[in-house]
Parts: sequence; C-alpha cells; structure tokens
Amino acid sequence: MSSLTFKDRLLNFYRERPLAVFAVLVLVAAVGAVGGMFLLVSIFQRKQEARNPFFRVVELSEEIEDPAIWGKNFPMQYDGYRRTVDQQRTRFGGSEAEPRTPTQADPRSVVAQSRIEEDPRLKMMWAGYAFAKDFREERGHAFMLDDQTYTERQQAAKQPGTCLHCHASIFVPYRKVGDGDLLKGFEKFNQTAFAEARKLVTHPVACIDCHEPTTMQLRVTRPGFIEGMRALKAATGVKDYDVNRDTTRQEMRSFVCGQCHVEYYFKGPEKRLVYPWANGLKVEQILAYYDATEFKDWSHAETGAPTLKAQHPEFELWNQGIHARSGVACADCHMPYKREGALKISDHHVRSPLLNINHACQTCHKWPESELKSRVEAIQERTHRMRDLAMNALVELIGELKVARAANAPAAQITAAQSFQRKAQFYLDFIEAENSSGFHAPQEALRVLGESINFARKGQLELRPLRAP
Repeated sequence: MSSLTFKDRLLNFYRERPLAVFAVLVLVAAVGAVGGMFLLVSIFQRKQEARNPFFRVVELSEEIEDPAIWGKNFPMQYDGYRRTVDQQRTRFGGSEAEPRTPTQADPRSVVAQSRIEEDPRLKMMWAGYAFAKDFREERGHAFMLDDQTYTERQQAAKQPGTCLHCHASIFVPYRKVGDGDLLKGFEKFNQTAFAEARKLVTHPVACIDCHEPTTMQLRVTRPGFIEGMRALKAATGVKDYDVNRDTTRQEMRSFVCGQCHVEYYFKGPEKRLVYPWANGLKVEQILAYYDATEFKDWSHAETGAPTLKAQHPEFELWNQGIHARSGVACADCHMPYKREGALKISDHHVRSPLLNINHACQTCHKWPESELKSRVEAIQERTHRMRDLAMNALVELIGELKVARAANAPAAQITAAQSFQRKAQFYLDFIEAENSSGFHAPQEALRVLGESINFARKGQLELRPLRAP
C-alpha cells in the first residue's frame, strides 16, 4: 500500500500533467467569471426595474376615470383589480355564484345568495323596510354598482343618488356636476333620484377614487368621510382637520377603505350623506348621536318602534380591535404586498384575508395556514352563536310587542318596550351588517351583541305586567 499522502499524490499529478491542470484552472475561472457577470447583470436589471416601477404609456389626469386606461401604466395592479369578479366563499362570508335568468329590468345572470332567505328572522327584524325585500351576500368591488342598481330595494323604496357616494367611481361625476367643485357635486347628487343620478356614473370604484393621477399618492375623495373625520377629530379638540393633509401614509392605507365601509345616514329632505361620528366611533356613541337628533330610518311595521338600519360599519368596528391599535392598516390584510419580479406592489385583488393567508397573515403571524384559519373561524363561530342568541331575543321582543299593541296595552309600556327594541336592534344590526363576522374586534363584537340581548330582555320585562296573574 502506498504511503503517499493525498497532498503528495496531488503534487505528483501536477508535476506529471501541468498543462492539464492549468487548463482545468482556466476553465473554472472562466465559468466563475461568466457566472459572476450574469449575476451582476441580473442584479443591475432588477435594480433598474425597481427604480422604474411603471412605464408611462398614457398621461393620466383628474378627468380619466376608466380603470382600463390607468391599467396601461399599471398592468399588474389592473390585473388584480379585474379579479374582484371572483366569487369565493369563506365559512362565514363571501358569496357563491347563484345563476338567475336575466330580464329587461335586471340583466344580471349571476347574483349572490339571499341572506333573508337563509335567515327569515331578518325579515321580521326589518319589517316595513326595503331590506326585508332584498338583502344578499356581499360580492367583490366589480359588482358594487350593478348590485346596487338592480337590487329589489330600488322598487321597494325611492332611493336617492346619495347611494352612489360609495357604490360608484364618483370623483369625476361629482366634479362635473359641481363645475369642478367636489363638494357642490356631492350635494347635487344627494338631491337627485337614484335612477337619474345613475345615468351620470359608469364604473364601480376605480383607481382615481384612491390615487392622485400624477403622483399615485393615496387620497380620500369621498366628502362624507372628509366631513365625518373632521367631526370626529373636533370632538377630541382637533380643529379644522383635513384628512388629506393631516394623516400619515399608514393611516391613509385604512382611510381609503374606510371612506366607504362605514355606518352613515341620509340627513333631512336633501338626503345629505352624514357619517354620525360627532360623539365617537363606538356603537353607543353613534346611537347617542341618532337619539339626540331624533333620527329614525323607519317605523317598524309590526311594533311601530322608531328603528335604525346599520349599514356596514367595518371601519368603526376595526377601530376597536387589536389590529388597528397595533397600527395594522386595512390594506395590510386585504391588499397585502406581493412580489412581481423585482417589484413590490399591493395586491389589488381585494378579498378576504382567509383566501390569501400566506401574504395577508403570515407576514406577521408565523404559524401554519391551517392554524391561522382555525383561529379566525373560532372567533367567527363564537360571534355567530352570540348573534343567533341576540336575534332570537329580538324576535321574541318584536312578537310580544305586536301582541301588546293589539291588546291596547298602556302607552307607557309600549313606548318603553319600543325604546329597548330600537337599542337592541341597532346593536345587533351593527354586528350583523359588519362584514368580518366579529373578527375586526372580537371582544367588542361580543360585548355589543351581549348588550343587544340585554336590551331585548329588558324590553320584554317592560311588557311583563301584561302577563301577570
């Protein structure tokens, strides 16, 4: 057996075949050089791509509302925007496509499933109001204009053009009607019948509603939110608050969503859209505002109670939750950042985070997707169970109030019970109409539903002497 070491054998090989060794070294160096060159070129190209996030194919202005034109400059964001036509259901939200036969009055071939058919108790809750005629699961932004245009609620009640504030790309139409003045256009639309105002709009929410066209800076374009935030800040001592001047970028990434996903009402015969935030964003603060102004949406058909219809207070409930308190914006979860080549962009396929857990949740929460999904669904399951208890309590109160009125019960008892119905119903509807099934603020959602149950039971107690032996 040879006693030569590996080092000795290597030296002998080099002495015997120096040209072969030299050729191998040259080849290795050449491959390394070529590889390094390709790496440097790739890095340079990626840096150049990152420095130039878009190619200016068209010039954008405050008059261009068609998102397809904006999409020429921002094709990746536009591709995501177009995907909001997707209908994919989560366990407690979203919608599945339900086919229907188009008619001349309603050309839609697909709709979302009916909520009032899924839970007939809602018809009793909203008896005498348009929502008792038609209320369906929410769909993506692509459908927000058509679903408002063709809902049967349009036939059940005369709706004003105010509704288009959040159901259409309204920035350009407001400016046109207002001769360049956004606020004047807003006021004119409010006083126009929906059918007439609908002729003046073309698109659902579009790029221009959230972005300034020359810089792409985020902005709020909805006068209702601008005025609502001014009133909210004034209550805390901040005067003349301007949401587009005084907010931070991270706050703006929630405000552009919050300008529409809110509770609101139509004030006076002019149907002026108002966000009722002068006292604060909590449900009891909003109810106190309505009580002080003696506002009601309608008189309940079964009980005569002066009732309220909550809309979709995602912004209000989110503000009470841990994500808002931690500085997490709506866009962080519903429009999370993603990579497209060297570019980092917001995903404009706005949808439930449960359909995009990897990007929406796991950026912060380092647990498996299945674990995160089960945690969310556990929260929503608890909320749904409490919601059912609150709904049962309210329905029982409505039934007893109906009987009491038919029996000509004392007016004081009826009035007291009606007051509790108003409270119980608004608190319940505040969570029912909110589209996170309690997830935006779990503890707050359960508190609100618990108080709803309490109000309903107190209303029943007001009527109890009627059943005394």
